[in-house]
Amino acid sequence: LRMAKDKNITTIIVGHVNKDGLIAGPKVLEHIVDTVLYFEGEKFHNFRILRATKNRFGCTDELAVFEMKEKGLNSIANPSFLFMSQNKDSVPGSTYCAMSEGTKIIIAEIQALVGGTSYTSPRRVANGLDYNRVLQIIAILERRVGFNFSKHDLFVNLVGGLTCDEPALDLSIAMSIVSCKQDVMPQKRTLYIGEIGLTGEIRQVNQIENRIKEGIKLGFERVVIPHGTDIQNKTRKEIEVIECKKVLDAIRTSLTTP
Repeated sequence: LRMAKDKNITTIIVGHVNKDGLIAGPKVLEHIVDTVLYFEGEKFHNFRILRATKNRFGCTDELAVFEMKEKGLNSIANPSFLFMSQNKDSVPGSTYCAMSEGTKIIIAEIQALVGGTSYTSPRRVANGLDYNRVLQIIAILERRVGFNFSKHDLFVNLVGGLTCDEPALDLSIAMSIVSCKQDVMPQKRTLYIGEIGLTGEIRQVNQIENRIKEGIKLGFERVVIPHGTDIQNKTRKEIEVIECKKVLDAIRTSLTTP
C-alpha cells in the first residue's frame, strides 16, 4: 500500500474466496484497497460476470458481462440475450422478469417445477434467488390465493446461473409457480414486474420505465405491472400494459389454458 501511494501506481491484488464467500486470509485486505472486484463464473456456462462490492471512487451497483471465446473474453453489450431461453414458445412454469443491475437492465427467465411428493416435508429449492423470499411467496399464494403446496416439491430457478434477490422478481416467481401448478401457459411474450406484499398486493418497484423499455427492445408485447404505475404515453403505445392490484388479478388476466 505504501509503495503504491508513494510511486502513484496502480496495484492489483488477487485473492481467493473461501467456502463462506469471504476473502480468505486477513480481512484487512478489503480495507486497504480502494476497489474490490468479484469476477464470477458458472462452470456450466461460457459467460463471466464482473461486479464491484467496494468502490471509493464510484458506485458498486454496476455489472459487466463477458463471454468466453476461443481468443479470450468478449464484452457483452446486451446480456439479456444470454439469459433468455432459446425456446421462444410459452410453456407452463416459465416466465420472464426484468432485473436491475445498476444502470443495466437484464431480462431473464424464471422457471418453476411443482411436483407431488410422498414425504411429510416437501422440498423447497431456489437457485439464484433468495430462498427465504421464495418461501414467503409460496406462503402468500397459499394464504391469499388458496393454493396448497403441502404435498408438493417445489423448485425455482433463475436461468443462466444468475443471482438476484431484488423484490421486483416476486411477480415473475409467483406466476411461474402458479403456471406450473395449474399446468397452464403464461401469455406469450409477457414480462412480469412487481413486488408482492404479504397481503397479496402487487407493489411498486424502482426503474420500472427502464425495465419496460428493455422488454420492448427484446420484442415483448405485454407487461404486467402494479396498478397505478406512472408510465409515459409513448411507452404505453409500444407495449400492452396490464395493471393489477393483487397477485390473483395477475393470475386471472395473464394465464391461459394450453
